Amino acid sequence: MPRIRRSTAKTGLAIVPDRKFVTALGRGLDVLRCFGPRDRWLANQDIAARTGLARPTVSRLVYTLTQLGFLRPAHSPRKYALGTAAVSLGYSALTQIDIRRAARPLLHALSQHTNASVHLAINDGVHMQVVDTYWHSSAFVIDIGSRVPVATTSLGRAYVCALPEEERKAILEQIRARRPEDWPLARKRFEEAFRDYEQYGYCFALGDWRRDVNAVATPFDPRDGTKPIVVGCSGAAFQLGPDLLKRDIGPRLLALVGNLRSSIQQE
Repeated sequence: MPRIRRSTAKTGLAIVPDRKFVTALGRGLDVLRCFGPRDRWLANQDIAARTGLARPTVSRLVYTLTQLGFLRPAHSPRKYALGTAAVSLGYSALTQIDIRRAARPLLHALSQHTNASVHLAINDGVHMQVVDTYWHSSAFVIDIGSRVPVATTSLGRAYVCALPEEERKAILEQIRARRPEDWPLARKRFEEAFRDYEQYGYCFALGDWRRDVNAVATPFDPRDGTKPIVVGCSGAAFQLGPDLLKRDIGPRLLALVGNLRSSIQQE
């Protein structure tokens, strides 16, 4: 799986071999990335479909990952789930995201106030990865570890809005190249998000990812050289109407980000 490097030509992306890139390792990690929070068991054919790899290749990768403890097999039918090595690695990564500790009480308080889900997310290519979340008992739930699309969520749009121009262009091109048939609508939604971010400081997603879910999000710049982190709030569309998101929850997210920065500076 060669690395993709941007071409200067108008044709878009060019495939350029990268001698430093270990293809087998990349494929193995792609296998692990197939498992989401709601994907407890996957068969080889499921993994092949999600990665685009040939089944014999998937079979060898799955065998190796199982031997190393990153996957564990089911007895019957022949399926696999993430193993203890993968769980340990994931928790180690989460504990190194220092901002989670400072954000936790703020996320919880906003969730209680809104009766909705409140999330902390980081970027993962054309997806956003939820690293912390709180929800009210009646709220729509996005759990820790969930990966949601950049293109159709407020989390993703807020992240893109916070990027420098060149990085913004790069991720938008990835989105366009991945789903060209969806790009005209996605581009329109991003243009709206840029205007909203400039005017309000936050972005919306009104039934774009899921018809029955509305959401608002704003980015947080750690100012330590790392990528923006995004704070968002989502809930049932009948509960979180556009006006409520704009006049109440969006401003509360901005206040949360301000409080979060103050909390971090005091540590």
